[in-house]
Amino acid sequence: MTRNILSDDLADSIVTTARTATGDSLRSVTYFTRANFEQLYLREDLEQDADLNDFVGHEWQGYKQTKNAYQESELGEYKFTVRAFENGYLLRATTERQGVLITTDGLSMSSYEEIAEAIERLLREESGKE
Repeated sequence: MTRNILSDDLADSIVTTARTATGDSLRSVTYFTRANFEQLYLREDLEQDADLNDFVGHEWQGYKQTKNAYQESELGEYKFTVRAFENGYLLRATTERQGVLITTDGLSMSSYEEIAEAIERLLREESGKE
């Protein structure tokens, strides 16, 4: 894993956006691209030694597969993914070249939608595609 694959300003903006929207429910924030990732935030009561390599790879591949699988769906354009687990939830918000994984304790679906939209906006602004 390469450290500092994004600017400090973008990293701070992503964490601040996630933290503001989730409060104490925020568990972790990880920025990723196809080739690298960087964990930006991890709540101190969680294990610090998790191996994120396979986890991030699966989510990147999952984004591509999901987007391709549903591109002709009557549901409309793919927006983001929320996964439910025994001990928390995962939000995957992505653009074509980068993404963010946010894990939380439970939130409302509208909260996840607001977070995803804000994160995607930050990513698009950073890449100059807004």
